[in-house]
Amino acid sequence: MRDKIVRHIERPAADLVRLLGQLGVATVHEAQGRTGLMRPYMRAIYPAARLAAPAITVSSHPGDNLMIHAALEVCRPGDVLVVAPVAESTDGMFGELLATSCRAHGVVGLVIDAGVRDCADLTAMAFPVWSKAISAQGTVKATAGSVNIDVVCAGALVHPGDVIVADQDGVVVVARSDVREVARLGDERRAKEERARQRLGEGELGLDLYSLRAKLRELGVQYIDSEGAKTE
Repeated sequence: MRDKIVRHIERPAADLVRLLGQLGVATVHEAQGRTGLMRPYMRAIYPAARLAAPAITVSSHPGDNLMIHAALEVCRPGDVLVVAPVAESTDGMFGELLATSCRAHGVVGLVIDAGVRDCADLTAMAFPVWSKAISAQGTVKATAGSVNIDVVCAGALVHPGDVIVADQDGVVVVARSDVREVARLGDERRAKEERARQRLGEGELGLDLYSLRAKLRELGVQYIDSEGAKTE
């Protein structure tokens, strides 16, 4: 396949993207049937980092950030860069200068299956980044790649315009075609969890709240008062 840069992609409605961000990674992941989660090595570089945004995807050569620079030209305010090297890499492909350029173009964060550098500066800027590694190893700008094609980032398939939700729990991908339904299911799940939180806070046991006593009996678990006396 020839390397290419796709200038225009479809993006989901901004209000649905915001709602997914409010729900957070764990709730969104559960709401869409426990799918779309990137591998757990993808961690935020500072604890308060979080975002929800449409993906601008970047397929790059490992140790080469040329296509990240190229991708910025087609970004819109509110987008997130999702960078997937074509081979394993931990090189620091993104740092403070690229983050400064991202901010100037309204890019709200970065998800990269490789390394980043200048983490103290990125933290001071409050620029959200999720990466595989932190490394001062420098990179080059020498090899062609593609922008806005389907990529696999940290084990998750990402289409251009899919919504990336990221926080301290990791990174999850919501397919653009499923955004409305996942947002609805996630909002319902949030309300259900709030009711459960109230009941648990009042002292109700999860065994009763989730009707788990029958499951224990089904599995043959027995209650005993002591080693020698069965009570039920």
